Amino acid sequence: MTSGVKYDKDKTPIVRGVLQYFPRALAAIAEVSAAGAEKYAWDGWRTVPDGVIRYTDALGRHLLAESFGPIDDGPGGTGCLHASQVAWNALARLELMLEQSEDTPGNTFVDDDFPEWNGTVLTAGKPGC
Repeated sequence: MTSGVKYDKDKTPIVRGVLQYFPRALAAIAEVSAAGAEKYAWDGWRTVPDGVIRYTDALGRHLLAESFGPIDDGPGGTGCLHASQVAWNALARLELMLEQSEDTPGNTFVDDDFPEWNGTVLTAGKPGC
């Protein structure tokens, strides 16, 4: 019997590089998604005006809030860890940035809130590196 061949050497290891590396963190982020969906709506985050800057600010607020305690248990809080909410906001911000770069010629990032970044080329095939 001959061995099979699979050409995946240069492909992104999604399961090994993300799901197996960070199972607890990803589950915690999913809890934030569920809490946010209950508070707002599923998938509503995608259409928030000025999303990149607003999720950047939210990320910063949760980093600061964590210095007063690990859990978001204040008025209107989700009961989730602030660290989980920092990670969720980082993912939302990154997703919007990558989506915006896909919508512009040459895979460039364009955002009026970050004029110093406008025109930054995000390399196709390795958008996060």
